Amino acid sequence: MFTIEAIELAHGKIKSGADFPNYIKEIKGIGVTAFETWVADSHTNYYGKNGFHTTSKPQYDAMTIANKSNKEKFSHYLKIHQQGETDYFTFCNHCAETGIEKWVVNLDKMTCTYYDKAENEILIENVPKV
Repeated sequence: MFTIEAIELAHGKIKSGADFPNYIKEIKGIGVTAFETWVADSHTNYYGKNGFHTTSKPQYDAMTIANKSNKEKFSHYLKIHQQGETDYFTFCNHCAETGIEKWVVNLDKMTCTYYDKAENEILIENVPKV
């Protein structure tokens, strides 16, 4: 199965949201079927076949997630991130500011779903294929 080190190597190639589709292709190729990233500290749960699961360490000091989500503002931040205008840490700060607690990527369905603190789906998008 895959390792956190292999995932981090692939993640290290990302400079902005514009690189996300290549990252997805690479980690899907090593066996990741889904992952769940928590904005507060960017630790991520990775899932594979046959119940395989591993978790990364936090990537930064914990930040506070807004109690109320703002879908419109979040959608703007997501768009500019995907266009390569912000780095990952800035995007995570924007998520926290707009009440996004986590996102879940399903590599079988090729979707990314963003959730608020109450587990409400704020936005579902298709992950672009490369």
